[in-house]
Amino acid sequence: QVQLVESGGGLVQPGGSLRLSCAASGSTIRIGIMGWYRQAPGKQRELVATMTAIGTTNYADSVKGRFTISRDNAKNTVYLQMNNLKPEDTAVYYCNRQTGSLTYWGQGTQVTVSS
Repeated sequence: QVQLVESGGGLVQPGGSLRLSCAASGSTIRIGIMGWYRQAPGKQRELVATMTAIGTTNYADSVKGRFTISRDNAKNTVYLQMNNLKPEDTAVYYCNRQTGSLTYWGQGTQVTVSS
């Protein structure tokens, strides 16, 4: 059974940084696509960043240049480094894994950017 567990969320001031972690179990992150999505109150869930098995990355325009997705295969963990955070980045952030027709989600971690 595939499980994704996010951590690292919290409250940060505008301009600050956070690093989210997504620890995967039950399946290796070397296969498929790993990604981060977010959902703000009253809005639809949206893509933040993805990384393919060969390391190709994709970012939402709103986070390009500020966020970086990476992974540690030995730890079976995916990260999202978030710099220069803005109030509009406030959302619940979800880890996502796609392999073929199967999609898995973590439980989410809250990120709040406020002074």
